[in-house]
Amino acid sequence: MRVGLLTREYPPDVYGGAGVHVEFLARELKALVDVDVHCWGSEGSADGLTRHQAWDALDGANDALRTFSVDLSMAASLTGCDLVHSHTWYANLAGHFGKLLHGIPHVMTSHSLEPLRPWKAEQLGGGYALSGWAERTAVEAADAVIAVSRGMRADILGCYPSIDPAKVHVVHNGIDTSLYRPDSGTDVLERLGIDPGRPYVLFVGRITRQKGVPHLLRAAQELDPATQLVLCAGAPDTPQIDAEFRTLFEELSQARGSVHWIPEMLPREQIVQLLTHARVFVCPSVYEPLGIVNLEAMACGTPVVASDVGGIPEVVADRSTGLLVPYEEKEPAAFEAGLAQALNELVDDPRAAHRMGAAGRDRAVREFGWDAVARRTTRVYEELLESK
Repeated sequence: MRVGLLTREYPPDVYGGAGVHVEFLARELKALVDVDVHCWGSEGSADGLTRHQAWDALDGANDALRTFSVDLSMAASLTGCDLVHSHTWYANLAGHFGKLLHGIPHVMTSHSLEPLRPWKAEQLGGGYALSGWAERTAVEAADAVIAVSRGMRADILGCYPSIDPAKVHVVHNGIDTSLYRPDSGTDVLERLGIDPGRPYVLFVGRITRQKGVPHLLRAAQELDPATQLVLCAGAPDTPQIDAEFRTLFEELSQARGSVHWIPEMLPREQIVQLLTHARVFVCPSVYEPLGIVNLEAMACGTPVVASDVGGIPEVVADRSTGLLVPYEEKEPAAFEAGLAQALNELVDDPRAAHRMGAAGRDRAVREFGWDAVARRTTRVYEELLESK
């Protein structure tokens, strides 16, 4: 079986959970099937990897149109594939075109849904209507849809009720617990100016509406003054969210000390050390189909405080591997107060934090291996090809 795996992100250009997913899924799939990876990047191909660029003629055009030009290039490169598997709206249309052009099944993995991310209009302008059209076209015609959580499956069927529920399969994201494991070193902390002798709360993620960073910055006003806050936060979606973040960061920095902002993307091994030594990892997302970063924190033995949304409760077991905070869009102040309370609870109780961190590591090892993700994904492929 030869599979065309389509994605925007692929190493070294990985900036979000979908990119992490494809990186590790591709690695494990290669032991089970033949895999051709198609991604964005400087044009060229080698060892089963082909990178595609947007057309020069569209320089300066809306990003959605530039995305479609990459999709056309990907679709044209799928000759010889038995099946195509796309990830995110950036590649879903390429999967749909590949299905039609080459007469092969199209599997798509939904990492998020455009109708549930209305703030994307702020980033894409009219391109948000195009990204939504591309996703709808692809998902409704796909031969199989993989949801990364049960919550995501419910969202897919809610947003696209014409889809046959039998076509939607749940395959959770995974974690490589040999790469994400406790690191006793402190050199990274010291280089970044973080005091290893004082507890800190850690956030890792992009500066987007989805990730809820402004909620965290407001909640942090109520953190124990002895607690450090470390923000590995970059890649703002828009100038507006960037400006809002900077304003809130400055206000927080003036009100309390020990707020560290790391805007650059750190190498994985440095993130692992930061995760290991955090008293608690925080995920204040307002929308999250699963949240690989929570698994990364758990695998490093760190408890998680997270919003009780989407697929997060399928990863973070409340009162066992962390604490879940209810989120209501109409009550942001209550959410922020809940975040502060949960963070302070674990900062003030290191024994409970250690117990939850150990339980999180155990759960990550037992339930979320990438080899199992690849086997379940391959079964979806096999069932489709057998039915043809």
